[in-house]
Amino acid sequence: MRHLSDADVEALLPPPAEALRLVHDALVALSRGEAEVPPKPTVHAPGGAFANAMPAAYPARNLLGCKWISIFPDNPSQGLPTVSGLMVVNDGRTGAPRAVMSAGALTAARTAAVSGACIAALAATGAPAGFTGAGLQARSHLRVLEALGHLDVTVYARRADARAQLMAWAEEHVPRVRLRVTDDAREAVLGRPVVVTGLSIGLTGAELDPSWIATDALVLPLDYASSVGPALARASVLAADHVPQFEAVRVAGTLGEYPATTTWTGSLLDQARPDGRIVCQNLGNGLSDLVVAAAVADAAEAQGAGHPVDTGSA
Repeated sequence: MRHLSDADVEALLPPPAEALRLVHDALVALSRGEAEVPPKPTVHAPGGAFANAMPAAYPARNLLGCKWISIFPDNPSQGLPTVSGLMVVNDGRTGAPRAVMSAGALTAARTAAVSGACIAALAATGAPAGFTGAGLQARSHLRVLEALGHLDVTVYARRADARAQLMAWAEEHVPRVRLRVTDDAREAVLGRPVVVTGLSIGLTGAELDPSWIATDALVLPLDYASSVGPALARASVLAADHVPQFEAVRVAGTLGEYPATTTWTGSLLDQARPDGRIVCQNLGNGLSDLVVAAAVADAAEAQGAGHPVDTGSA
């Protein structure tokens, strides 16, 4: 088995176009019942923190694995990331572990690839985009938006230093993107055909006013209901990457007074775009992580990257 650090994973990630193809196929497979992905078991910690196990099996592609992910909303105040975790990739034929990898870069890339698959299928080519938040997800999404040709992007961030850091990063890494930053969330999203929200999960007082969101917009909340509240969800076609998981989270009250979802994200990717505003509550599923992680494991084995670990026997 190989152990891969976050830096290893970052270097071995598939390019955005390949990651989009992988997660597109995974989302469609989920909607068709072609993979086994149970709702995430959740355990809780103080301060609204929680952790999920995210197992997945995709027999048609001999894929098997599990991600362990924790979300601690108060971590930024301590200079720590909100989200951290590990991913295990097994051989789908034998069950033997192939790789264990840090899940930071993987989660950011997978999340952006899922958003990218939705944007590619459900938004007009090159449509302007608005993003809230200036952290890791902003960077991974800017890479995907540039790859897809969505080059007019406005990002909201509350702190001046975060805005400055993002602008400097974008000039170096996504030079084709015409990036504007603002301290006004309304300015970032108003009338934009594509809206992605990447604030902290569990944040209060950050809901977007539904009147700011175009009636035919594609809305992709990464932060559960922190930004996209029940009123906006009720006024939209509401999809989820994994409907049973979404329903479990909704019934638990994590999404407030959210309505039930009407369809799977993978189903939307596999048909003509419905009219009106679309909200895709892609809460994260183990299969999307697994297909990207397996590509990383393949690259690590081909290149001899990472650190071999003797797992012994159970």
